Amino acid sequence: MEDERLIIPELASLDEPLGTDKTSVIRALAVKIAASGRAEKSALIADLLAREAKSATGMPGGIAIPHCRCQAVNTVSLAFARLKEPVAFGAKDGPADLIFMIVAGEGQGQDHLTLLKKLAHKLVDKDFLFALRSVDSAEKAAQIIMATVAPSVSPIATVTQREQVATAKATPVSPAPTAANSPSSIESAGPVPQGKKTGDQGEYLVAVTSCPTGIAHTYMAADALINKGKELGITVHVEAQGSGNFNQLDPALIAGAAGAIFAHDVSVQSPQRFSQLPVVDVGVKAAINDPERLIREAMAKNKARQGVPISATLPARKAQIPHWGERIQKAVMAGVSYMIPFVAAGGLLIALGFLLGGYDVSDPAQDISLNFSLWKLPDSGPFGEAQMHTNRSGLALYLGALLVFIGQTGMSFLVPALSGYISFGLAGRPGIAPGFIGGAISIAIGAGFIGGLVTGILAGIIANWLSAVECPRWLAGLMPVAIIPLLTTLLTGLIMLLLLGGPLAALMSGLQHWLNSLAGSSAIVLGIVIGLMMCFDLGGPVNKAAYLVATAGLSQGTDGAYQFMAAAMLAGMVPPLAMALSSTVRPKLYSPAEQHSGKAAWLLGLSFISEGAIPFAATDPLRVIPSMMAGGAVTGALAMALGVGCRAPHGGIFVLFAYTNVLGAIIALLAGVAVGAAAITFAKVNRKKPAAAKA
Repeated sequence: MEDERLIIPELASLDEPLGTDKTSVIRALAVKIAASGRAEKSALIADLLAREAKSATGMPGGIAIPHCRCQAVNTVSLAFARLKEPVAFGAKDGPADLIFMIVAGEGQGQDHLTLLKKLAHKLVDKDFLFALRSVDSAEKAAQIIMATVAPSVSPIATVTQREQVATAKATPVSPAPTAANSPSSIESAGPVPQGKKTGDQGEYLVAVTSCPTGIAHTYMAADALINKGKELGITVHVEAQGSGNFNQLDPALIAGAAGAIFAHDVSVQSPQRFSQLPVVDVGVKAAINDPERLIREAMAKNKARQGVPISATLPARKAQIPHWGERIQKAVMAGVSYMIPFVAAGGLLIALGFLLGGYDVSDPAQDISLNFSLWKLPDSGPFGEAQMHTNRSGLALYLGALLVFIGQTGMSFLVPALSGYISFGLAGRPGIAPGFIGGAISIAIGAGFIGGLVTGILAGIIANWLSAVECPRWLAGLMPVAIIPLLTTLLTGLIMLLLLGGPLAALMSGLQHWLNSLAGSSAIVLGIVIGLMMCFDLGGPVNKAAYLVATAGLSQGTDGAYQFMAAAMLAGMVPPLAMALSSTVRPKLYSPAEQHSGKAAWLLGLSFISEGAIPFAATDPLRVIPSMMAGGAVTGALAMALGVGCRAPHGGIFVLFAYTNVLGAIIALLAGVAVGAAAITFAKVNRKKPAAAKA
């Protein structure tokens, strides 16, 4: 990738009329990129809108960063627009007037991330934003941005830039930190008060920032804390736990800090490193929106710890102390997110194997995979000790068995992965091995995913507790890599085998028996509950809880588990499809931006991406959410009543081959979409009536 080709003047737009909503702006910039020969227009627009539908790309300060990776892109590109009339991109503080669009091909992911990181670092730089808001030509705008993403290229400084720099308030320059306290891996800023060394207790703060994607918010939060620290005269050293590799803060630097700030939406890695410090724990956007409050709270906590009255230091608000309940909830969500790739890969491979080899290939899949080859194709049986026969033979049976065997191997990691990453979310790296081993024990004793949840939480709490134990310096280095995993694994394993294993296995067995015994009204009630949960928060904790139970049940291979999965998937498809239908039938009830979101929602809904309805729910939650829950409840009830089963954990309408009673699945889905669309349309029509009467 050539840096000088990332943005060219043809990709910079200054005060052009690109549209009055974010969809129009995204389309206009995508057209510019396509016109430059860097991408195919239609596919690029579709992928950008699909990415925008998942989560808004608006940032504080009047900025938006729409971005995507797309097969239609042949050159990593950056397009820029300065809008004369700002457009809403989902930021809480208002619309955006500076738009940065980044697109990369599927094989150019690292360049894509690098661009986002470099931009994110500059988006809290007032001089950089001022320069772009005052630049007078596309050529100069492109050069200013190029100086950010490729510092070796010198920008043409405008008169307004020079005036801005000349009149800016001078910031004291901090003395060069020593190698011991500030290695090259540390991001830091801020003046050091005279007469003190960088390593003095109470002198500076350390911070960790992270977000689910590990890109924009992570680095914007880091820079916001660093820059605000400069203004307050407090040095802030930040560990940005973004995508890819990152450098950890030096242990000596952490030991000498006054306090720590955790600005994160995913679990902090190795949190035990900060156990001796007072911690302010918030979401990542809090650091972007109000970094001063966090710095003041951290300094106030340090003074309180030292016995100094709060009035003797910076004014502070009461800190939000994270409770174990909140930590466990975040850790469970992290465990589910790490588990889903195992479920998706394994489950879809199994479903494809069934398509080729038939459903009866499941049991002999391992025997066929290990004892036959392309040059020695199997017949219809018998296979294994059970002497099983299959309905198919030859190449189709062999390929189906291979896919099923690979998928079954992937699915066997489901519970250990869930347990291991829950423990990781609570205790960091020392919790991974105990969590995985605890999950494996859960499978061995029949406790299933319920046991995996318990062992993950148990291992994480034990490992976290052991991490806080004070020990001699010579022993400290062995604690996270040997002693903590050893003791945590031992304690977790003994507790499961001696105390909890039996009751949890009985609970799991009872749950399976209950699912298999459901029929009639009880199955319909369960379907209603599943539908309500899948549509309540559109990918949030309640939705994920229902999806976790559904996907975890696939490893049991029972009819009840397959029906649960079908109800969950079909109900999860309802919200985006219902909103797409309503916005298509009655477009005047929706804004232009919502109409465009509705077009993208068709594909998202058919793919079982419930988040496709989030743009509608964000603007009108009191009407959208209940309407979608009504549609989801209808779909869930009908799916269970008609005995629809699904052996695939994802894929939506594109894995119909994995459904039993395909006609029933289609009927349940269409009914729920119709109810949801009718409910939201009726609600919006009634909302419009008072305004019309008044007019």
